[in-house]
Amino acid sequence: MSRLAHWCFEHRRRVVAGWLLALVAMFAVSTAVGSKFDLDSTLPGTDSQLAYNLLDANFPAAAGEGDEMVIHTIGGATVSSAQTRGAVTHALTEMAGVPGVTAIDSPYAAGGAGQISADGATAFATVTWNSATPAVADVTALIAAANSASTPTIEVSLSGSAIGNTEDDGAGLSVSVGVIAALVVLLLVFGGAVFPSLLPLLATGLALVISLSVTAVLTHLLKIPSIATDLAVLIGLGVGVDYGLFIISRHRTAVKAGASYHDAAVKAVSTSGRTVLFAGITVCIALLGQLTLGVGFLGGMSIATAIAVASTMATSLTFLPAMFGFLGPKVLSRRERRTQLTGGPVPQEGTGFWLRWAALVERRKVLVAVGSLVAVLVIALPVLTLRLGSSDSGTDAHGSTTRQAYDTLAQGFGPGVNGPLALVADIRSPADTQAFDSLLASIAHTAGVTAVTPPTPSPNGRVTLATVYPSTGPQDRKTVDLVEHLRQDLIPAAQRGTGLTVHVGGQTASNIDFSRTLSGKLPLFVAVVVLLAFLLLMIVFRSLLIPLVASVMNLLSIGAALGAMNAVFNWGFGQSLLGLSGAGPIDSFLPVLMFSVLFGLSMDYEVYLVSRMREEWRAGQPTTGPDMRDLAHRPHQLNGLAVRTGHAKSGRVIAAAAVIMVLVFGSFLLGGERQLQEFGFGLAFSVLVDAPLVRSLLVPALMHLIGPANWNLPKRLDKILPQMAIEADEMISATPPELESARRH
Repeated sequence: MSRLAHWCFEHRRRVVAGWLLALVAMFAVSTAVGSKFDLDSTLPGTDSQLAYNLLDANFPAAAGEGDEMVIHTIGGATVSSAQTRGAVTHALTEMAGVPGVTAIDSPYAAGGAGQISADGATAFATVTWNSATPAVADVTALIAAANSASTPTIEVSLSGSAIGNTEDDGAGLSVSVGVIAALVVLLLVFGGAVFPSLLPLLATGLALVISLSVTAVLTHLLKIPSIATDLAVLIGLGVGVDYGLFIISRHRTAVKAGASYHDAAVKAVSTSGRTVLFAGITVCIALLGQLTLGVGFLGGMSIATAIAVASTMATSLTFLPAMFGFLGPKVLSRRERRTQLTGGPVPQEGTGFWLRWAALVERRKVLVAVGSLVAVLVIALPVLTLRLGSSDSGTDAHGSTTRQAYDTLAQGFGPGVNGPLALVADIRSPADTQAFDSLLASIAHTAGVTAVTPPTPSPNGRVTLATVYPSTGPQDRKTVDLVEHLRQDLIPAAQRGTGLTVHVGGQTASNIDFSRTLSGKLPLFVAVVVLLAFLLLMIVFRSLLIPLVASVMNLLSIGAALGAMNAVFNWGFGQSLLGLSGAGPIDSFLPVLMFSVLFGLSMDYEVYLVSRMREEWRAGQPTTGPDMRDLAHRPHQLNGLAVRTGHAKSGRVIAAAAVIMVLVFGSFLLGGERQLQEFGFGLAFSVLVDAPLVRSLLVPALMHLIGPANWNLPKRLDKILPQMAIEADEMISATPPELESARRH
């Protein structure tokens, strides 16, 4: 790391030019080839996937993306009136001509009476595409054609995945607010120094443009959903600014202490840079670990996000030391430079408020440990009732066309019309057809079912399709129970003694299968990530207890975040205050993605905190000479001093980094995309719990209680494990005066 920092500092023009060239080249390539985002929603082996496979092979017209045009009349008119019928029919004709549209089921067609509500004020037309992911331009044309029917007495709205994806405005506003908030905090932390405050944002922006360009190119090779770019920006911005803060803070501290700009840059990268390297690798490993789950949707997002994190880590370790060479004295504010000229070198961090805070934690370690642990556990309690599912349009932002369509359909036909179930039957004989007809009759009289459509055979006669409308909405637990009843009771009974095979598919059934698939694989995924992080920490800190405490603390922080998410998004606590649009289950993929990110972020703070403590512990240990005899009689004093000093020196930077994280992640509550709101809130709340409660109170208190055993590792295990140091030996901080006093006495 020292050699890397030295080379980047001395060859700063090459480094900066190289990064700028990479930016221009990747941006040009991505612009030339464009992007081809694709939502890989396949779930191999699930019932809903088998249903889709049957339709795709035998009934392509029913296997594509399905959207709906919802018509609602006001002022006493009805959808069957001549004026309404004329306007809607003209719009449906225009929609049928949109490229990619294979079929439109009109409420005015023969057999379309079921698509008109009992009061005659609401109707819907279904649109079937020839692809599961229609082109954005085609969806936009469809929306324009549908809206042509709007008049003062006719309200038109649309629903469906393609409509929702097109309507999404992205994360532009949230990113802008997050950047401004981060800049304000950086200015406060760096004493008003403009250049070092802009530097983390510059490095992060450079990394994100490159990583997003790389992701755009990869969409032609891999299936990556469009939401992956928003998540990559969210996470990349948060970790990138934090990485820059860690390194720049250490560089400024060394400059204030009298080091040359070159030596300060080398020291920053050799200490805090190692922390950034370790934390970044941990986040990437946790993210890429999602590939083992075998869910394409998560795989694409994890790759895009890992690229963003790796890019921010790379710019932090190379671009920043190069820029230090250009900035020189401007890394300090004018006031700080005047103070240095008149008063000489400024003492390193670890004084004032944070030293008093660290001393208070040491004095009240039992009370602090118990109190903070209880607080975190109480916050995490709602996780015990965590309900996973998939967001539907009922939680979309008020005023969006998808939310309007959802509410209109629910009022006109009941909530179940928004979550129909597709029964797909593999027909082999006339007896199978009779068995399927009997099954549909039985389902029609089942509690929780409002309607069952007549069976529709595929063109080749091999597959028959029928639609079941539940009486409850797609997010309702009773709908999940209905799907289970169909699969476990009614369908097996109908299939018994016949060659009939029936699968339950459709978006609602797919969402249920998706949740169950992830829930089943989540424990193994968590265990693998925790074990891997434990081993890495054990190698780095040469300790058994430090990685054990860190792993438990990280799980507590994640539990608190999921508990708060469940209370807000599922129970509905504080929704109006946060500007949210409705309660519902937590999107099933978010706990997996959040665990990957939060475990890495928590590790970031843990490594930064404990590495400073370890520096002080190692600085206080003589390896030769007469002091070695006295060391055996004062290990508790040395441990207390190391923990207290390291806590004091790292507290300010961790607090500032946490504030930036909370503001950046919290800014995603401003958007109308529920999944981003859930993710942003979860990350922000986790950091809000992790930094002040876990890293600033619980971890230091536990390390005081544990004592010198913090730093113990069995000799046999020490010989087996590879060597990996967070801080370079030559870069250990100067021995504090109070530690010198402890040595002498």
